[in-house]
Amino acid sequence: MDHFAAEKGRDDIFSLNTALLSTKELSIGYHPRGRFALVLAKGLNLAIQPGEMVCLVGPNGVGKSTLLRTLTRLQQPLSGEISLEGRPLKAYSDRQLANIVSVVLTVPVQTGAMRVEELVGLGRFPFTGMFSGLKPQDHQAIVEALKLVGALPLMGHFVYELSDGERQRILIARALAQEPRLLILDEPTAFLDVPGRVSVMSLLVGLAHEHGKGVLTSTHDLDLALRIADRVWLMGQEGSIVEGAPEDLVISGRFGLAFDRPNVRFDETSGDFRLNEQASGSVILRAEGLAWIWTKRALNRAGFNVQEAGSSQDALVTAVGQGKQTRWRLEKAGIITEHESIYSLLMALNDNNLTAGEEQYSEQFAREKDDRHDKNEHGHSD
Repeated sequence: MDHFAAEKGRDDIFSLNTALLSTKELSIGYHPRGRFALVLAKGLNLAIQPGEMVCLVGPNGVGKSTLLRTLTRLQQPLSGEISLEGRPLKAYSDRQLANIVSVVLTVPVQTGAMRVEELVGLGRFPFTGMFSGLKPQDHQAIVEALKLVGALPLMGHFVYELSDGERQRILIARALAQEPRLLILDEPTAFLDVPGRVSVMSLLVGLAHEHGKGVLTSTHDLDLALRIADRVWLMGQEGSIVEGAPEDLVISGRFGLAFDRPNVRFDETSGDFRLNEQASGSVILRAEGLAWIWTKRALNRAGFNVQEAGSSQDALVTAVGQGKQTRWRLEKAGIITEHESIYSLLMALNDNNLTAGEEQYSEQFAREKDDRHDKNEHGHSD
């Protein structure tokens, strides 16, 4: 299985001139009954190379699923051309198409009491036909597909016994059992938790980079798309697609423009989406490592601008210690308080009624804590 990828390194794969899939002036949409064509996007000139991971992103309702269905011939284009390995898509028979392209859609698969290997075996139908039995090479292809997705230990299990993440891996294995050169997926992480999403997207990157597959997937996991995609197809409300490396789309401002809303904006410096709220004030933060990263995130979330230097009027937060021993010292309006959690720190920052008594209490608390720590280190007891 996968002799093509095994014989070529990634640099060689990217140097090939013929795209796996390409479009020329493609228009997509629908022909509602008794109405003119409803065009969702037009003038699309796109291409996918072997060994490349492409993420299709865009706001809801712009036509991402329609594009994927059109590229896989599940839906007819309104106009334009689609080519597969340099040959018109419409020239392929269904079996020829299945030998090159495999599709994973969001439509639930009815598996009943099917076992894992039986579901994966459905991907061998382009080679065996609907009613033919599986040959030794088909069984080997099933095993190899399960190995590729890290699910070989699940062989023999019933599909209904699997978690959502495991089930998604099996559906990808079924697609790989076809031995495709191009894998197209519609929202493969839609129903997974965060670790499951990262796991599946990492799997897809590996299939592209290590096994030479062309991978095209739509996703709403924008953070993951920015981190792992070789290229992003950014689909906008106006019916066009801009494409490029994730960093190109961020630097050009196009990514933020596509997703910004009246109350939400894309922060180009962090790659996060933030609420458009008026800042509660400025905070000077002195910290290192994880304490810097997560304290800054918390302060930003609470509406504070974080800086490394500022005026004497700004609150000063200093993180002391590391890991579980981290504590935070807050100097605000001439009052110093100590905090053992970020939650406590944020509460104090938003409290405008601190008193000198609280300062004395916090300093006394800190001294007593240090005394207890010293006694424990030297083996003393009360």
